[in-house]
Amino acid sequence: MSSKFLTVQALTKYIKYKFDADPHLKDVYVKGELSNVKIHTSGHIYFTLKDDCAQMRAVMFRAQASNLAFIPEDGMQVLLRSEVTVYEARGDYQLYVQSMEPDGVGGLFLAFNQLKEALQKEGLFDSRFKQPIPRMPATIGVITASTGAAVRDICTTLQRRFPKAHIRIYETLVQGTGAAQSIAGNVERANDEALCDVLIVGRGGGSIEDLWAFNEEVVARAIFASRIPIISAVGHETDTTIADFVADLRAPTPTAAAELAVPNERDVLHTILTYQAQMQQMMNARLTHERARLTRLQQSYPLAQPERLYRPFIERLVQREEQLEQRMTIHMMQAKQRYETLAQKFAYEKPDVTLQKQRADDYTHRLQQAMMQHVRMKEQQFTTAVRTLEALNPLQILTRGFAAIYQEERLVTSVSDLQQGDAIRIAMKDGTVYADVTSTQKEE
Repeated sequence: MSSKFLTVQALTKYIKYKFDADPHLKDVYVKGELSNVKIHTSGHIYFTLKDDCAQMRAVMFRAQASNLAFIPEDGMQVLLRSEVTVYEARGDYQLYVQSMEPDGVGGLFLAFNQLKEALQKEGLFDSRFKQPIPRMPATIGVITASTGAAVRDICTTLQRRFPKAHIRIYETLVQGTGAAQSIAGNVERANDEALCDVLIVGRGGGSIEDLWAFNEEVVARAIFASRIPIISAVGHETDTTIADFVADLRAPTPTAAAELAVPNERDVLHTILTYQAQMQQMMNARLTHERARLTRLQQSYPLAQPERLYRPFIERLVQREEQLEQRMTIHMMQAKQRYETLAQKFAYEKPDVTLQKQRADDYTHRLQQAMMQHVRMKEQQFTTAVRTLEALNPLQILTRGFAAIYQEERLVTSVSDLQQGDAIRIAMKDGTVYADVTSTQKEE
């Protein structure tokens, strides 16, 4: 009887077989609204596709999801190309999505807006991060395809406007697979070489698909991280890319980028000549002014009769010289008089040499006596100090039969400090005794 009943697994396998055998379910085009979108760390995307009346589970595996140009979000209307099959573990039927694109708006346009919004929130478009373009760069780096109208227009314009500048071309893939990595890599290479003063990054016009490499996040971050100022020149004036927002300066066309990168040599020469003429005029005007000033000074009263300026000072010097001569004469006369007076006094008053010798001997004797008395007093003080030290010496009592007991360099002063078995050292007047304590008895 039980043989008529199928297991759940058997029934599920049969249903799956039916789904897989139906060719109409192998390639199904379906549209609906995304719900419960979960982008797994593995790269798989799980979601629910629904409309007003029904819903079903769907999965887009990493291999297919990596080709998406936008990020699926809840509430987005999409068009799917998928296969309908059964997930045996739960017995659910679901969509295995092969491709996905927005319904009503292009996928690239949606991806553009999503990345633009994300980078704008991070601050990559802020003007505070924009670097100034040098006025007269010596070397201009051009990151674009080595062939095509864009590189020709850029080089022609640079050579025409400022032929002294050196052009360094970084051959770059600007369209198709690997283009974004090629652009970002050459931006990083130019920064590592540090040979350029400014970089022009761009290409000629094309469709949004042709220009898409300049909308990639890797290119935007490479431009933002560049230490060399970058001018973006992508497509025509109406074309706008993410690179334009991140770059330090946006040019509508490659030719315009070259014009913004360097000045016009004729304009520079005209400016130099204008400055030269202005400087010549200023110098001539200054020389004329200074000549007139010199003439006025030469004709002024002090310079016309200069002796009147220093005549009062000469008169003062003459008067001062006369005063000094008079004072010197007076001092010499006074000194002569004092000398004569002393000479006369010395002639009549001879010193008593014998008396002076006796006074010196007396002073010498008195000094010797004072020194001897001081030495005797110091000897007496020293003897008294030695006797005091000997009386206060704690080891002096050992000569009278006493002893000092130590335990590990510590003086023992009480029976309580010792226990049976302790090793002690007994210091006596003529040596040391080492012993062990066999017992202790404290006097009450």
